[in-house]
Amino acid sequence: MDIENTSTQQIISIRNAQKEFFATGATLDIKFRKTMLRKMLDAMDKWEKPLADALWTDLHKSYEEAYMTEISIVKSELRSHLGNIRKWARRKKVCSPLKLFPSRSYIVKEPLGNALIISPWNYPVQLLLNPLVGAISSGCTAVLKPSPYVPHVSEVIAKMIEETFDSRYIAVVQGHRDVNTALLEQRWDIIFFTGSPALAKTVMTAAAQHLTPVVLELGGKSPCIIDKTADIEVAAKRLAWGKTLNSGQTCIAPDYILIHKDVKDKFVKAFAEKAGELHGQDIARDRHYVRMVNDKAFERVTGYFKDGDIVYGGRADAKTRFIEPTIIENMSLDSPVMTEEIFGPVFPMITIGDDSFRDTVISFVTSREKPLAFYYFGKESDGWDIIRHTSSGGGCINDVIMHIANENIPFGGVGNSGMGRYHKKESFEAFSHTRSIVATGTWIDLPFRYMPYKMFSLVKKLL
Repeated sequence: MDIENTSTQQIISIRNAQKEFFATGATLDIKFRKTMLRKMLDAMDKWEKPLADALWTDLHKSYEEAYMTEISIVKSELRSHLGNIRKWARRKKVCSPLKLFPSRSYIVKEPLGNALIISPWNYPVQLLLNPLVGAISSGCTAVLKPSPYVPHVSEVIAKMIEETFDSRYIAVVQGHRDVNTALLEQRWDIIFFTGSPALAKTVMTAAAQHLTPVVLELGGKSPCIIDKTADIEVAAKRLAWGKTLNSGQTCIAPDYILIHKDVKDKFVKAFAEKAGELHGQDIARDRHYVRMVNDKAFERVTGYFKDGDIVYGGRADAKTRFIEPTIIENMSLDSPVMTEEIFGPVFPMITIGDDSFRDTVISFVTSREKPLAFYYFGKESDGWDIIRHTSSGGGCINDVIMHIANENIPFGGVGNSGMGRYHKKESFEAFSHTRSIVATGTWIDLPFRYMPYKMFSLVKKLL
């Protein structure tokens, strides 16, 4: 299935129409925003099956996984915003120092304006529509650009949005990178991009031309530390789940393992057992096991096999784009599998000795780009110690992935793994400008601030 490119002229027309609509002030009304959020929630119910079917067609993603990792997350975000938007948007009075008497000070939230949201293919529903919730909640308009690599999902989303919203308010444009180029040539009030660090540099370069703020949700090589104090059975099960979820095509998937030498063999054996328990002994037959998104991704990920020695897995089928979860070791640290984000079910593993484990882990992680996620398995206090000496967008101790499931904590990257954050209130904040206003009474006009600064010695004490 081919996606038809939206023409540059259509993009300009949509952008201008949304600019005019925003200028009417219609989106400033909280009632309007709540109505739009309810319409979107109703649309998620109505289009749930078509979305799930499209995810199966494009990614071989089961309904259960589609609901848990995509649809339910958007619905939860919508309900959260509906319950809190009035509180988040309310004008807040803050304390004014004596030197400002008789003034009152306020913090006001206002929408940034016209938003552009560009999403990737790996979680094509969640990563496009979750930011949209924040845009609607804050009072922005939005142009959505889904990925062409999941054409059935992109088509369903386009139909859903077209049926639900006026294109002057929310619209979808389709196409490949030339469409991205045309979009980025326009002036936006905020760009929300989820994708690779390489493409993020293109987005930032374009945004810089108009001094447009950006939120960048990227990725990177998220480390997984397995200490000798880890519960290996639990670690193996959670890592087998986290690495095979969406077949490893997750921005916060554990990318590589740093493991204590005393537990390496036990872990490899347990990982094989847990992968079999999750997906059956013939993993290729499991309907819950997602496939690579396209042939290019399949070839790239299977290419990592040659970078080291396979200690578990290694089966692959080009026809169905199936890749078995695979652990490899004895890789060169400058090999592709250790320098590129894997984005697939291949797990490079590095064994570390006893005496230097903590220091080696910290040195290894901090010598590389800051990852989107950091995972530690072992004694919790040791995990906190290593976390304190490293940096990442987020992470877990004795778990993986699950920090994204709590909408009460922000999600975002740092450094090479992104900037800005979202989820729940943070999504509202991402698309809002925080405006500071001082309102001063006229019933008295103290002379101290005016030239020639009489009684300066007293004023100096107040400052």
